[in-house]
Amino acid sequence: MAWFGAGLLLLIAVTGFLLVRERDVTSQTISLSFYGLMLALMFFFFRAPDVSLSQITVGALALPLMIMLALSRMKVRSAANDRAQSDEGDSHE
Repeated sequence: MAWFGAGLLLLIAVTGFLLVRERDVTSQTISLSFYGLMLALMFFFFRAPDVSLSQITVGALALPLMIMLALSRMKVRSAANDRAQSDEGDSHE
């Protein structure tokens, strides 16, 4: 069983490295959710099921969801500002 724990820690390290190297914000958020699930699995394996459940709730679900909602809100505001600026430019001509 020690090999499983070592493999899990190695997988978490690789996942964390790939998460940091990702350039696209949406892909990074999805990777963050996967990373949170990997951490939850690690906590469960090392006999901390309460921490594992908290990690699933916060790290794998709530945090990525809040990031995605914030990104979509930023896109909506950016589109609204672009429309307002183009309407403002049309009215001056």
